[in-house]
Amino acid sequence: MIDYNSILSDGVKSLAPSGIRKFFDILEEMTDTISLGIGEPDFVTPWHIRDAGIHSLEKGFTKYTGNAGLAKLRAEISIYLSRRFELNYDNPDQIIVTVGGSEAIDLAIRSLVNPGDEVIVPIPSFVCYGPITALSGGTPVYVDMKADNEFRLTADELRAAITPKTKALILPFPTNPTGAIMERADLEAIADVLRGTDIMVISDEIYAELTYGQHHVSIANIPDMFERTIYIGGFSKSHAMTGWRMGYACGPVDILRQMLKIHQYAVMCSPTTSQYAAIQAMSQGDDDVQSMRREYDMRRRHLLAGVREIGLDCFEPRGAFYLFPSIKSTGISSTEFCERFLLSEKVAVIPGGAFGASGEGFIRMCYASSLSNISIALERMERFVKSIKN
Repeated sequence: MIDYNSILSDGVKSLAPSGIRKFFDILEEMTDTISLGIGEPDFVTPWHIRDAGIHSLEKGFTKYTGNAGLAKLRAEISIYLSRRFELNYDNPDQIIVTVGGSEAIDLAIRSLVNPGDEVIVPIPSFVCYGPITALSGGTPVYVDMKADNEFRLTADELRAAITPKTKALILPFPTNPTGAIMERADLEAIADVLRGTDIMVISDEIYAELTYGQHHVSIANIPDMFERTIYIGGFSKSHAMTGWRMGYACGPVDILRQMLKIHQYAVMCSPTTSQYAAIQAMSQGDDDVQSMRREYDMRRRHLLAGVREIGLDCFEPRGAFYLFPSIKSTGISSTEFCERFLLSEKVAVIPGGAFGASGEGFIRMCYASSLSNISIALERMERFVKSIKN
């Protein structure tokens, strides 16, 4: 009898399962539920983008592409980033097309981190940064962002976390799960801390198109930051293309070459059909993005007003499609709140602690759901919160 525990990787065994999955597993066994949990657009990929993928299949474009992605797609990504965010990645070798933004994050971390290196990870944030760093032999250094600062990373917090071992900073804005953003002044303060160091920035900007009331600014736009930034983008959130698994990384050629080597050995290339659809999204999808953003904004304001009316404290998120209200006034933990809310009222939300220790006392609510569902969820939440406080 094989003792699998003795032969498995110690690094993998030490990883805790994602705190998000537990609630999805419960949700799958229930009926008549409303999910404000999964971070996925409820929109179907726009037809003209789907049609481009279908057309590529009809034409028989089913072979491998070059490892870095179709030249046409990389050109369109370059044009798009220049048009939308004033970022100039003109050299094709500065862009790699990846299997979702998640692969791009993995490639960036693995290309930079040696055993013993430290990577600064602001939390609460997306769940993958720390585990990938650990699997690469590095040490994630978690920095607690605070509700009082609208969950922004401050220059003082960053400065306090830097040591001689710091290799990289993860900058995940707009942020999942809080909806926090960084404005230009915030980024300039971060840049002041980083100048004169060799610390790289892995800037996960997958939600760049989903900001409300202001235009997104990238850390790569700040003087002296372009050459030290690995920009992570994708199509899942902005163009409702989660299942197509399309993302990209942009950055200095010397680093992208190393990332490409891992990509070559691990996946060879991104899905060909998805790449043809992505060309259409990059070149003709701006109106779709604007339409979806307007709808998200309406839902955002509706959900925020409803949560505050219930009596829960919540700052106004200005990015992504998440609300991050405090449930500390209920006197129970985030996990208990979410479990009881799901089982008693059949509404799924995610405990803030799943996104880092500083998320405890909060819950993530995703408003990528219909206004009708959001309204029903709010009615059920009001009833649930009253039952706890009574």
